[in-house]
Amino acid sequence: MRVDQFDFDLPDHLIADHPVEPRDAARMLVVRDDGRLEDSVFRDLTDYLTPGDVLVVNDTRVFPARLAGKKGDGKVEVTLTRAHADGTWQALARPARKLTPGVSIDFADGFAAEVMAKGEGGEVTLAFVTGGDDLMTLLDRHGIMPLPPYIDRKAGPEAQDRHDYQTVYAERTGAVAAPTAGLHFTDALLARIEAMGVRVARVTLHVGIGTFMPIKTEDTDDHVMHAEWGEISPAVAASINEARGQGGRVFAVGTTSVRLLESAAEDDGTIKAFIGDTDLFLVPGSRFKVVDRMITNFHLPRSTLFMLVSAFCGTARMKAAYAHAVEAGYRFYSYGDACLLERAD
Repeated sequence: MRVDQFDFDLPDHLIADHPVEPRDAARMLVVRDDGRLEDSVFRDLTDYLTPGDVLVVNDTRVFPARLAGKKGDGKVEVTLTRAHADGTWQALARPARKLTPGVSIDFADGFAAEVMAKGEGGEVTLAFVTGGDDLMTLLDRHGIMPLPPYIDRKAGPEAQDRHDYQTVYAERTGAVAAPTAGLHFTDALLARIEAMGVRVARVTLHVGIGTFMPIKTEDTDDHVMHAEWGEISPAVAASINEARGQGGRVFAVGTTSVRLLESAAEDDGTIKAFIGDTDLFLVPGSRFKVVDRMITNFHLPRSTLFMLVSAFCGTARMKAAYAHAVEAGYRFYSYGDACLLERAD
């Protein structure tokens, strides 16, 4: 289908550049399966859960993946996107035209990388002088949180972003973008949810650079999704299956959790243990096998994420919901407000 079917107008002033405090004070637009819209607040999520439901969260942790370096006298900015099994890293670099194989990029004293290969669109493969935990230590010291490009700050990311752009349950390092629907949770809200008899199940999907990449094709059939690594443990799969077997609903926090769950689902909705890559692309007409409710943020026009929520609720319904959100002054994108979506079967 044509990508322009998923376009909509959004005033720039509704793009949030900082989150609200406290996190669960964000607004939440509830989109019912019959098309009704309800204006709520995220801390009232418990009003929409019932004992026996399962809340699935993505516990990936964002690392400071953006680096400012030098090649000779020239400046280079590098964003790490994925680690390879051989210890090298896939990255986006700008400017990339002079980054040929064999060139060295210096980031700090004793912290450098060699360009091993060059692809299209600014992609390069880098080999660092160190790896493993030592590399992560250097990234923590010299790296910058990779905020999305639509968060326009002339002075760049702030120190507070290291806290704000991370979920309270982030644990497994590997993402270059936050699973932003989870940013609204607080420890206190999660404790209330568990106390009411809702299971909280942790899965992992390391969000990649593809979440920032625009669709450049005119038809969704021609778009190639970036693969992202994920894992659902046998114990978590069993817990979700048990909850479903007892009549509980599956609430997936974020499009990342949705894609991972649906990648691991059998035709009958049974979740199997999963470890590996997924490039699942959900568009209107796709069948959802396991997710009953989705918690998500407001997404970019013409993006794979807006296509996913349109697949879940219906394109016309989501366009109507977004039009309401614009009129009501909801805050959009990563640091913005939330949606609770009921699946339209």
